[in-house]
Amino acid sequence: MFTTLKNRYEQGYKTCNYPQEKPAVFARYRGRPIVQTDADPDIIKACVTACPQNAIDIHTKKIDMGRCVFCGTCEQISQGKFVRFTGDFEIATAQKDHLITHGDLPSLAEHSKQHFKRLFGRSLQLRQVSAGGCNACEADLNVLATPFFDLARFGINFVASPRHSDGIVVTGPVSKNMRTALLKTYEAIPEPKVVIAVGSCTLSGGPFVGSPEVTEGLDTILPVDLFIPGCPPHPLTNLHGLLTFFK
Repeated sequence: MFTTLKNRYEQGYKTCNYPQEKPAVFARYRGRPIVQTDADPDIIKACVTACPQNAIDIHTKKIDMGRCVFCGTCEQISQGKFVRFTGDFEIATAQKDHLITHGDLPSLAEHSKQHFKRLFGRSLQLRQVSAGGCNACEADLNVLATPFFDLARFGINFVASPRHSDGIVVTGPVSKNMRTALLKTYEAIPEPKVVIAVGSCTLSGGPFVGSPEVTEGLDTILPVDLFIPGCPPHPLTNLHGLLTFFK
């Protein structure tokens, strides 16, 4: 007992202070992109051509964060003169078209589920479904249970049964083999319920976009309430979306 208390004292308080304070992310992290619309047309064309996801529109000069995998190719080609990725991890949106941007994003709090806050108060139970993902998005959701993030302190938990949940969190491109299982899980959740799409694969098909084996966007088969972009989204991006939208 004394050894345990001694170790606890020596380790100190490990949980981050977010959302009271925004913790610093590592320097190589690519978050919200900023697009310089007055960049050299040749540079813009080179970025559009090189983008593996066709996430940049050459006419509007906007980047689609739902398709983007944040590989940084456009930033490297333009040397930051056309696209520059910031360290801002607060990039979740309530509408898919909000992800198509020059870098400005509407306040997620203004689109939050106020009726959910009234119904469920400080408790939100979620069922996670990996619909053919590579496990990167799933891993960064799992770490929300660690002491640093401590998702449970906000009353948000992942549960084993959809019948015990208030909503579903989907990762992966929704392969044909997972479509039926996903829809059955959704049906098993009692009303009212929410749907959260996490990661580029779930939002648009990700690297698999165009393949007949996947669904090009969860919103084509289910009513999505919250879109969290990234490949994978940073754990703080997931935390920001959940706290701002539902709490």
